[in-house]
Amino acid sequence: MELGFIHRFVPASDPNCKVTVLALHGTGGDESDLIPMDHTLVPGAAILSPRGKVLEKGMPRFFRRLREGVFDFEDVKLRARELVEFIASAAAGYQFDAANLMALGYSNGANIAAAILLLHPGAISRAVLLRSMVPIEPERAPNLAGTEVFMAAGRRDPIIPPAETERLAAMLREYGAQTSLEWIDAGHGLVTTDIEAARTWLRAVMVRRNDEHSV
Repeated sequence: MELGFIHRFVPASDPNCKVTVLALHGTGGDESDLIPMDHTLVPGAAILSPRGKVLEKGMPRFFRRLREGVFDFEDVKLRARELVEFIASAAAGYQFDAANLMALGYSNGANIAAAILLLHPGAISRAVLLRSMVPIEPERAPNLAGTEVFMAAGRRDPIIPPAETERLAAMLREYGAQTSLEWIDAGHGLVTTDIEAARTWLRAVMVRRNDEHSV
């Protein structure tokens, strides 16, 4: 199916699982990178995994940056809107419920997921942001009430300053999102503790929402 992004869609293998995971890779990744992690985090879920359309030295990304840690904010806005439109088209084409979409993003993918939360509230109801920072400051305060966010940051991450991760968590909380930030004994790369912590968070969300049959 042609939806404007090179992507993969994996149908749900569990008919009782209503979640679709939006998998958003890091710089240099592709649409296959996070699928094994998605299966571990939400067994049986459908997976929608696009490839970033921006190339940096041949490496796919979801938005442009001027240099490491400095983002092109106009491009962030453009690419976030493109992804929201892609989600809507994919939901219609693949017939999944966009209201049960949960993002799983790593690094650049986590940052574009955060941008969608801040610029298009309601497009994503749950998000797992691994190694994220503030991608943009919204001109208008979004209403993120009812949104659930888990963030995992590496204590030894040489790329993302701890203050930037803390700032994003504070910003999401200020706008109403239930936000959990966990510091992992790791660098910028992912470790098994990331997915274990995310699964623990997700189980707590399920209990709070009383929706054990939706995941």
